[in-house]
Amino acid sequence: MTYDAVVVGARCAGATTALLLARAGHRVLLLDRARFPSDTLSGLYIHQSGVERLARWGLLDQVHKSGAPPLQTVTYRVADVCLSGPAPTLPGVVGAYAPRRYVLDTILAEAAAAAGTEVRDRTTVTGLTTDDDGRVTGVRLRTADGAEVTERTRLVVGADGMRSTVARLVDAPLYAQHPNLTCVYYTYWAGVTGADFQIYERPGGWVAALRTHDDLTLIAAYLPQAQFDRVRRDAMTAYRATIATTAPDLWQRLADATITDRLYGTGNQRNFFRRANGPGWVLVGDAGHHKDSINAHGITDAFVQSELLAGELGGDDPAAAIGDPARLDAALSSFAVARDEHMAPNYQTNLVTARLDPTPDRIAMLRVVQDSPQLTERYLAVVGGILPPEELYTRDLLAQWSAQAGSAFARDHFAR
Repeated sequence: MTYDAVVVGARCAGATTALLLARAGHRVLLLDRARFPSDTLSGLYIHQSGVERLARWGLLDQVHKSGAPPLQTVTYRVADVCLSGPAPTLPGVVGAYAPRRYVLDTILAEAAAAAGTEVRDRTTVTGLTTDDDGRVTGVRLRTADGAEVTERTRLVVGADGMRSTVARLVDAPLYAQHPNLTCVYYTYWAGVTGADFQIYERPGGWVAALRTHDDLTLIAAYLPQAQFDRVRRDAMTAYRATIATTAPDLWQRLADATITDRLYGTGNQRNFFRRANGPGWVLVGDAGHHKDSINAHGITDAFVQSELLAGELGGDDPAAAIGDPARLDAALSSFAVARDEHMAPNYQTNLVTARLDPTPDRIAMLRVVQDSPQLTERYLAVVGGILPPEELYTRDLLAQWSAQAGSAFARDHFAR
């Protein structure tokens, strides 16, 4: 049997890609080396635009019924600025969500299976097969019981994360690569009060707190990558100290809270784009594009990319798009262009945030924003991914910003 697509990696990018391709009528095999359900390193946050996709795919009710609360209030503090208010919404979406990954990923994989996808966990990709022209034609697998299997397919989708095996096997090159900027540690707390989603920022530190399942709050602390070798020697001390200095208000409220899990962390927050496609293969999610987790776009980006790919492989005759190599290559190339166009703006913004250096110009702009409920609402909508960043810069804001701060940056924007 030949599959239309073999999707490697059954989490946010892979499971949703398999789901959408199967719903379009394709024969899909979805693989993951982990046993499901299982957890993975993650900041959990799904922006409202990602939540809206879950709603359109008919999965939001399952996420909500799993016990994941909507994040309906937001507080953001930096320097003397505090922006606070209700989370922005979209039709049918009452806020962001932050479900535990062993819950979310299982919901997505089960939805893919319900759509007709064949799902195999505890299965490892060991190689790819190619034809005489170098086109990928199949995958070599090792099953849970150690058997070696080869499956034929018209398309291999690498959705297997930043260290993608598929990307390595096809030798997909990196581009637009930037140095690692932060390291991050997080754990789960019980008894945390305050807004559903809290962000605290200072030079050299960033702290985020967000509600998840079981009345727990994930609290993450970001530090400069240059400090990682020191921090990792006593990560819990550094974690607590970062919260205390970056988010003193939150730290005081943690006096009556308790840690419920071990400390998780990483110093490998890579920033890159990777070639997205080639003959018979394509990369989605972190496999093709990864950025520092500080602005928490990973899950939402995965949903966006899977939808873009499914759209390019759709059309009036989806079977022909995958069955004809020339049409398939054209569709994959179109996906690659669309991916970079969608991901590039947030990538640049993310690099700025991950420097952990809030500039005087930006703080001056935020002071103007906090004095206006309308601008605060608009700013939170930009943070939530509902509005593009340029929607924030109204003429009134730029005029006030320039007048207040004498900011050359503001004047440059205003001049446009």
